[in-house]
Amino acid sequence: MRKIIIITLFIASVNLELRAQDPAFTQFYANPLYLNPAFAGSVRCPRIALAYRNQWPNVQGTYSTYSASYDQHIDALSGGIGIMAWADDAGKGTLKTQSFSGIYSYQLNVSRTFSIKAGFQATYQTKKLDWSKLNFGDQIDDRNGFIYKTLEVNPENQSGVFDVSAGFLGFTKKYYFGFAAHHITQPNESVLGSNGNSPLPRKFTGHAGAMIPLGSVQNEAFISPNILFMKQNNFQQLNLGVYFQKGPFIGGIWYRNQDAFIVLMGIQMAKFKFGYSYDVTSSKLGSTTTAGSHEITMQFQLPCKQKKKKFRTISCPSF
Repeated sequence: MRKIIIITLFIASVNLELRAQDPAFTQFYANPLYLNPAFAGSVRCPRIALAYRNQWPNVQGTYSTYSASYDQHIDALSGGIGIMAWADDAGKGTLKTQSFSGIYSYQLNVSRTFSIKAGFQATYQTKKLDWSKLNFGDQIDDRNGFIYKTLEVNPENQSGVFDVSAGFLGFTKKYYFGFAAHHITQPNESVLGSNGNSPLPRKFTGHAGAMIPLGSVQNEAFISPNILFMKQNNFQQLNLGVYFQKGPFIGGIWYRNQDAFIVLMGIQMAKFKFGYSYDVTSSKLGSTTTAGSHEITMQFQLPCKQKKKKFRTISCPSF
């Protein structure tokens, strides 16, 4: 109800400039193309990545977000290609966003140990408002609640925009870092027709980490400290965390700036990866009120043709 009221106030104030915010995934390395387009083709062989996030399930009408992507490296293009689609459902279908992207990344081996990748992403995104699920002040009766029909005029309630993003990666066998800039063109995604102004703010993301082996290579044990910083308009997010991997099992713990502690568990096989994470709300809302946030991810590694030449992959976490 709270989100519906907020959206209602926005509709009533058509001269107000609106600025949206992208959905955010906790397991960002399990959703690599969403994090940074330069990740396209980073594991060489074809890869399918799926993700589902349910945020604050105890609060009525909150967010459910889905994503799916495919990418692979192509020698003839000296880089990788990828496609990605995601959908976000806010307020039980009150506001729906859908996005489809095509991605290309170029890889360059700078030295014997260091490589870089540059990625470019073209996106078409739609946003739709379900007017029938909104309530307005002129519908309220003092005794009986919402019983009247509103006199508010239903505007054009769907938008479709073209968008451009780009990213960069640098990596060796032990460390990696990257930067991505999304919504470079800042398209107007208003659902209020010609009266609305809702430029999609640019989103800047920086991320870095390392894969530190523990003991011998035969033990297959690693610890991986990581940092991620994201800024979009006035919103800022800082994630600090560490992964631990022993054989096929992966665990992790994260802290997100004064908002949540995150616990992650995953399993990584040769052709399949599965991860689950739970965000423990540490803000004033509390996990009892929100039930935290749940996220499930899966990756499938498809058969790959025999290598024609040596290819450097990025050693980074899978979740």
